[in-house]
Amino acid sequence: MRVVAPAAFGAIERDRADDPARPFADTACGRLAGSLDGAGLRALGMWAHHWCMRFYDDDTRVGRRLVREIAGRRGLGWTPDEVRWMLGESERAGPAARERLTLPLAAAGELPGAVDGRAADTEALDGGTVDGRAADGAVPDDGAADSGAGWRLAG
Repeated sequence: MRVVAPAAFGAIERDRADDPARPFADTACGRLAGSLDGAGLRALGMWAHHWCMRFYDDDTRVGRRLVREIAGRRGLGWTPDEVRWMLGESERAGPAARERLTLPLAAAGELPGAVDGRAADTEALDGGTVDGRAADGAVPDDGAADSGAGWRLAG
């Protein structure tokens, strides 16, 4: 993440001063994302996710767009540790950060055991919840939604 941080911050700053309706590929963030391999995109996604969770407000819309674009990419080779870290960032951000699960859940859907791009209750994701929602988006029926139980990534 440290390697991509300066370029990511610069791209976000340039895009914040630019036309928000510009197609993603024509933005500084889009050009940066297009120049990276899978490992670089994961690092960029993790950095942008961290930045957005730390400063989540209207001023992070460019970063949130970048996160959504990376979440839409498949085959980036996410690891359980990376997903676990992003889920922790999301949990600390709290429910005010509406898009806090966009990238972690997309990444979890790429882990072994995911079904149709969605995290499943498997070895990779052990029936965990975030704000009462299971990793696959369903509300668990074990009372966890009412207990305030957090997510848990197995492994």
